[in-house]
Amino acid sequence: MDKSEVTLERLRSFVRVAERGNLSAVARELGLGQSTITRHLRELEEAVGVALLSRTTRRVVLTDEGSRYYADSLQILRLVDQAGEEARAARGAPAGTIRLSCTAALGVLHISGLIFAFQDRYPDIRVDLGLTDERIDLVREGVDIALRLGPLTDSGLKLRPLGLSRRVLVAAPAYLAARGRPAAPGDLAGHDAITMANVAGSDVLELRGPDGQRHRVPVGGRLRVDQGLAAREAFRAGRGFGPTHRWLVDDLVAAGGLEVILPGYTPPAVPLNMLIVPERAAIARVRLLVDFLVERIGQIPGLETS
Repeated sequence: MDKSEVTLERLRSFVRVAERGNLSAVARELGLGQSTITRHLRELEEAVGVALLSRTTRRVVLTDEGSRYYADSLQILRLVDQAGEEARAARGAPAGTIRLSCTAALGVLHISGLIFAFQDRYPDIRVDLGLTDERIDLVREGVDIALRLGPLTDSGLKLRPLGLSRRVLVAAPAYLAARGRPAAPGDLAGHDAITMANVAGSDVLELRGPDGQRHRVPVGGRLRVDQGLAAREAFRAGRGFGPTHRWLVDDLVAAGGLEVILPGYTPPAVPLNMLIVPERAAIARVRLLVDFLVERIGQIPGLETS
């Protein structure tokens, strides 16, 4: 390969380093050695004749020339990907990789099953499913689609509302037998609540009563978690009560492992949204997964689709 050439391989390495700012992370993502990524960047800079990146002790950042070159490179790679997609679509076999990020508990319990069904329909499509409750930068992490619960800040991503996730109050029968069953929202103040460290205001429980009246009840307990699956296990183990998504506990309630308490009083529903990286939205395999998830998401317990 001529060192003076601008190649797709070198462009891809440059774009991912520009987005992630870390050579070793890009090397792991692309399955290459860090020395190979460094060589790609050096040879690309030699080919274009300007410095595209500035290297510090902690990060790699774009120069002014690099910022302009990055925007053009991104467009070139997008067109190359789309051309490949169109060629494969003409052959009738969608293929390639989709990177999907999802809230962890929802992904484990429900979205993974939808992905299995999607791949049964499209066996040549690979899905990289990343599970995290952190609000990651999709472009920087190379993610195509994300499913997120809760309010979202403004961004340049395409937003597709999927619906509302209904919530209930639950506790284990053994916990209720030992501590008593609350008959009104005020009774909850004397109970142990399982609270969420990553949910703002989880120490105050908001409920809407059967007459539409709103109730705010301060709650606390000995256990605070930052992940839905941990809360599920805590409820099941009788460590306390709490508000939770129906999709997180519906099976346990049906089996008798948990009980819904104060069924006439409901916590606010939480919006579920799909975020799509605009540059990836037109790629055929990404569109297929978006449409499939929109079609099937209503199968998840407690999700009221838009």
